[in-house]
Amino acid sequence: MDNLQVLLTDPVVLFSAGGLLLLFGIGAFYIYLFISKMNNNE
Repeated sequence: MDNLQVLLTDPVVLFSAGGLLLLFGIGAFYIYLFISKMNNNE
């Protein structure tokens, strides 16, 4: 459990996880935008 505690408190891991969440959030937004534009085009 010590390794898990180190991973949860390490700033490099936290910034990497935050960056990945931001990246996936932007990707999900663009997928939603693309699908909504395709549906409104018909």
